[in-house]
Amino acid sequence: MAGAAVILTVFTFQLPPQGNGLSLDSSVYLACIFIFGLSFTLMVLLLSSLVLLLLEWGSTAGKHINNFSIYCIMIASASFIFTALGGMQGPLLSSHLEAYVSAMAVYFILNTLLIGFYYYVVFHKNLYNTLKGMLTDTILAYACTLVLSLVLTILLYHNHMVGLGLFLCLSILISYSFKRLFSMYRDIEERFNRDPRTGLFTHSYFEQALEEEMSSSKISGTALSLAMIDIDDFKKYNDHFGHLKGDGLIVFLAELLKRETENTNIIVSRYGGEEFTLLMPGYDAAAARNFMESLRRTLNHSRFEGSEIFPQGCLAFSAGIAAYQPDVHFKSELVDHADQALYYAKKQGKNLVHTYGSQSLLEQDIDFSQDVRDIEQQLNLFMYKDLETFKHSKRVFRYAMDISELLNLDTLSKRQFTLGALIHDIGKLEIPWGILNKKDKLSLEEWEMVKWHVTWGKEMALTNEKFKDLAPYIELHHERYDGKGYPYGFKGDEIPRLCRMLTIIDSFDAMTTERPYQPTKSFKEAVVELRACAGSQFDPELTELFIRYIEKREVCGSEAAI
Repeated sequence: MAGAAVILTVFTFQLPPQGNGLSLDSSVYLACIFIFGLSFTLMVLLLSSLVLLLLEWGSTAGKHINNFSIYCIMIASASFIFTALGGMQGPLLSSHLEAYVSAMAVYFILNTLLIGFYYYVVFHKNLYNTLKGMLTDTILAYACTLVLSLVLTILLYHNHMVGLGLFLCLSILISYSFKRLFSMYRDIEERFNRDPRTGLFTHSYFEQALEEEMSSSKISGTALSLAMIDIDDFKKYNDHFGHLKGDGLIVFLAELLKRETENTNIIVSRYGGEEFTLLMPGYDAAAARNFMESLRRTLNHSRFEGSEIFPQGCLAFSAGIAAYQPDVHFKSELVDHADQALYYAKKQGKNLVHTYGSQSLLEQDIDFSQDVRDIEQQLNLFMYKDLETFKHSKRVFRYAMDISELLNLDTLSKRQFTLGALIHDIGKLEIPWGILNKKDKLSLEEWEMVKWHVTWGKEMALTNEKFKDLAPYIELHHERYDGKGYPYGFKGDEIPRLCRMLTIIDSFDAMTTERPYQPTKSFKEAVVELRACAGSQFDPELTELFIRYIEKREVCGSEAAI
């Protein structure tokens, strides 16, 4: 029996997609419990562990000792449950099915918990994610292992060594088949995830990796940056030398990227055409910029046929960097930030690296008066559909202009905040006229439809390249500080700071303006309401800042009237 356990440990099988190894040795131990009892099973475990320790003596000794300890706990616990529920050593009895199932369940649960705890202590892995991953990847295969333990019990009791031999043959064939299957899976996965021309990861793989890394960064608090690069004047090179040479240039840059990131955890992907992305776990904005500047200089000094036709006289790329922040909830936002920084680098003369939100980017003298006019043209549609929404949007915009000065926002943030305030209710254009102008209280179904305006508005903004960065203001202005808002239930700092301020402004104007489904409040009553909801609906710090602004504004207004 000990020899069988050793053989089954050696002939493991790998499970797609992660390649987790799983052996059928647990089937041997469970069958021994059911037929021979606890003492015999522990003896089999000890002998098989000693053999494996001798075969793999060295760096893996500690691993075998840990495995032995875990198996002891699982075997002892399963045996105790089996006996406690009336299970009897010997042939498999259908009358004791509850004892068999319970023993196997305890064995599996302890296996999962103990291994998860081991990874948590030794490798500092997130315990919840580790357990979740183990259950997702192995539960079906483990269930098969447990069922096979019952098969082995029957074979071993009635056919002795012949039954054990048949079981080993079956297990070895399963192991071989799974290894072939996993190898085929890896081949297919490699073809799907790798760009055939450059050997870099594909766009689709990048999207998946970005989502995973953002989630990991959010949980662990580690830095994460995204860099997007674009070959400068690539079209000029293509037009001059032809597409074949152009493809050669793309491959040349790809090889350079692979070489320069070889000993890092940076994930390099071909985003499309002559654009590439570098997903950089563990890199903050400064570290990412230093790496990209070094990469840019390396490319500048690389020789490639025909590079003399470029305006810089050498190969060059422009790069945009965006560092992940806790208030970035969607991968599209991070990509958009990196893309904006890349666009600015191009606009400033190319062969440059720019970081989104860096001082040089924020100091742009952005004249967004044309953007205001463009948005107002869309808001004019409210003139015949819902005049109150039109006037409300204009008032919220004026409040936002004042608050942006009070917060001393940089030019870019001021543009986003004020334009976001102006366009925040644009999604209401999709709501039927009868609901927007209903005098009575909205029904539950009507209210659910109204709540969709944040999603519709976001989708409208994303269709316009100029207004994509306003989407968070549209989508998140009904989130609450306590997490009870919509559409996502974000809370606290999960909601971007200026979106939290927009929520206060929007609510204040709604309270102080006549609306069909709630009474109008005076400014003083609205201030009382804001304070009452600070910490639940509203950010308490920003609420007090807005109240000071309103009170000062009212005092100034009263003095002017006198």
